[in-house]
Amino acid sequence: MTGARLLGSGSALPKRVVTNAELAEKIDTSDEWIVERTGIRQRYIAGDGETTSSLAIEAARAAIVDAGIDAESIDLIVLATATPDNTFPATATKVQDALGCNGCTAFDVAAVCSGFLYALATADSLLRTGMGKRALVIGAETFSRILDWEDRTTCVLFGDGAGAVVLEAAEGDISSDPAKPGIISSRLHADGAQHDLLYVDGGPSTTQTVGHLRMKGREVFRHAVVNLSSVLHEVLGDAGISADDIDWIVPHQANARILDATARKLGIPPEKVVVTVDRHANTSAASVPLAFDTARRDGRIKPGDLVMFEAMGGGFTWGATLMRI
Repeated sequence: MTGARLLGSGSALPKRVVTNAELAEKIDTSDEWIVERTGIRQRYIAGDGETTSSLAIEAARAAIVDAGIDAESIDLIVLATATPDNTFPATATKVQDALGCNGCTAFDVAAVCSGFLYALATADSLLRTGMGKRALVIGAETFSRILDWEDRTTCVLFGDGAGAVVLEAAEGDISSDPAKPGIISSRLHADGAQHDLLYVDGGPSTTQTVGHLRMKGREVFRHAVVNLSSVLHEVLGDAGISADDIDWIVPHQANARILDATARKLGIPPEKVVVTVDRHANTSAASVPLAFDTARRDGRIKPGDLVMFEAMGGGFTWGATLMRI
């Protein structure tokens, strides 16, 4: 068997920073209200010429440089997004063309905020089957394009960005030896019965429009804490380790309250949780790889560390992945 190990990571953000104070000039809110309820202080918003694909390409190039490889050696591109450039073709094919690795497998995954974990598990599985030796996994979003900027309960929560990782097939069954670098275990779930708690009220086959994001925040919070703590226990059980063995948790950056509640439920100290929601807000499928790359580049996450990724998003979808860096 083969496993998938990390070679490099990268991220990208739009040029424009929008603070809470700037939002408060346009809608009925305040910096204090947003920080108290979400922990968010600012977010990055895509401007003219900045798209999901442009951010994905920038993050991918940074990851490729970090990995020290040529783009032409990539066999697989899996891009997670809920805000593609076009209904079709897949935004991953734009990334493929920009990188010059035409001919490799390239497709999008739609699992909203859990998208990067779905993409990561998909790439890991395909590398294990021998479909390729190197994979580029990306989470990229321009959520600002689907927000209702008159709804203060949702528009303050989200931002734009992208994150990417390069994986390489490695010999040996990583899942049976958590000491080896690579992806040890992944668990994914979905519950379509919760559709109306977090969704976009548009689409090609229903309204023929893009639509806007709609969310029932309290219900989403309750489900998130329960589902995330449950799936984390599943992955820990697969690996045969305890929460104490984890060096870092890199969670989906939805809300500081969710991050705190999930950590408490697992008994994990807050200093082991990577938090970037204050700077980036909720960037949906981009939030996990963006937070991971941030923590790698500032020196927190180091080679040999045991890292748990987790996320929950619309669908509902949720999942977790354990990786030795």
